[in-house]
Amino acid sequence: MGMLSGLLKGAAAQKLIAAARKPENQAKVKRMIADARAKRGRKH
Repeated sequence: MGMLSGLLKGAAAQKLIAAARKPENQAKVKRMIADARAKRGRKH
């Protein structure tokens, strides 16, 4: 399971990197990162 999880994370990272190369997606990616940071901040 750990290996599968690692592969999924790698695929997700590659997808994000590919999306980040497109200018129209850069704002969307930044918003997703900000949301993720906000959620993480609330957990602590």
